[in-house]
Parts: sequence; structure tokens; C-alpha cells
Amino acid sequence: MKLIADAQELSIVLIEPSKAQQKIIVNALRESGVSDIDIADNVASASNTLAMHTPDLVISSMYLEDGTADDVINFIRTTPSTADVPFMLVSSERKRESLEYLRQNGLLAILPKPFSRDDLDTAIKATLDLNNEEEIELEFFDPRELKVLIADDSNMAQKHISRTLQSMGIMFIDRADDGRAALELLEENTYDLIITDYNMPEMNGVELANYVKTSSNHSHIPVLMVSSDADTPQLSNIAKGDVDALCDKTFTPTTIKTLLHNLLG
Repeated sequence: MKLIADAQELSIVLIEPSKAQQKIIVNALRESGVSDIDIADNVASASNTLAMHTPDLVISSMYLEDGTADDVINFIRTTPSTADVPFMLVSSERKRESLEYLRQNGLLAILPKPFSRDDLDTAIKATLDLNNEEEIELEFFDPRELKVLIADDSNMAQKHISRTLQSMGIMFIDRADDGRAALELLEENTYDLIITDYNMPEMNGVELANYVKTSSNHSHIPVLMVSSDADTPQLSNIAKGDVDALCDKTFTPTTIKTLLHNLLG
């Protein structure tokens, strides 16, 4: 019942072209406790709504009459007032190439059509976790002193990971655009955790992890790989030797908290 009470504080913009689907999603949101819901049916109307009002969460269908969810998230991430707003997709789309842009730009969750109440509640809880900042409790680390290095060639992905960490009280965060830049920072600073993407120019995430784990100065640093290819057996096998944990880029704060507990005790 606490989730319903907390969800009453959320403001949501729903972007869905189908009137029938609008009713289904709105009813599900209301059952989960959300009452502040604005509805748009295309990219243009969504952009107008978001320009006037900054919600706590945007929920969108994949395909709209004047564009796609890619256009919506691009507007959100390039508009200063909404740049950090969590984004959730409701779609039966599962093609990796169709979802890649969304994943690289901070996709909080993908709900299938039809979705279950548990699916929706998990996504709402993830939104609340981002908004209601609560320090993570770690046995051997003070999160306010934890030093993290993020390596990712997507600026939006860097920001999404950073915001998730900051919601847990982690503030010492350096960012690098690829593995080479990460190495330069490693030689100049000390870190307690490295979070890296897999696909990067110059030096990819596995090469960066291999360097870290074979270095006498850095081999003790846990490496978490966050990648949109995390669920592929190929990457899992490649990363197994040098990466301490592997996570999909569509992640919730709860997922990251669990991984940090496992990595940092």
C-alpha cells in the first residue's frame, strides 16, 4: 500500500495514439495510485505538453502518427527542463536495433503490450527511487566518499548512470567518452568502482576491463559493464574473465543497488 501512497505524488505524461490503449494504461496507473496524468497522442502534442510542464515520468508508445518514441526521448533529453525526466516505453517492439537509441538515452523500462500490474509497479517504484533520493548503505564504504569512473561514448547514457548513482548519495563521479580517456583518468586518480559501456571507440569496455584487471595498481577495482548487449551470450562469454558484473542498459535503481552491494559488500 505504501507504493500507492507514494505514487499519488507522481506526475506523468502518457503519449499514446490509441484511445483504447490510453484508457487501459490510465486505469492501470490509477490502480497503482497515480492520479496526475496528462495525455498526448503524438510527438507534437507531447512536445507542447512537456514544454509547459515537467513531469516525474514520461510513458510513451513506440510508434506515433508523426514520429516514434526516439523523437520523444530526443526532445526530452535536449530540453533543459526535462533532460533528467525518466522515460518508459510501452510497446511490443523487441528488435534490438529499434530499441538501441532509446537504451542509449536513458530508457528506464520497457513494458510489453499487454503488461502486468507487477511490471507497472516495478517501473513506478524505479521512478520513485530516482526522485526520492536515499543513500545506499554499504558495509565498507560511505557512499558520499565513493569514487566512481564512468566510461561511455554516449553522453546521455553517462548522465543517466550518473543520475542513478547520485540518487543513492554517490557524488564523486568522473566521466570518460571511451576506454582511452578512462585510462588517462585512472592514471591521475583513484577509484572505488568503474562502470563501463562495451561498444566504445578507441578502446572498448572489455579491453578497458582487461587493462584494469592485469594492472598491479588497479586490479582491485570492481568493474561493472552496462551494455545494451548484456543479454547476448557472446558478450557474456567475452566479458566473463575481466568484468565483475554485467547489466543491461535498461536498468532500475534497485538493480544497480543490488549490484553495488554485491561488488562493494
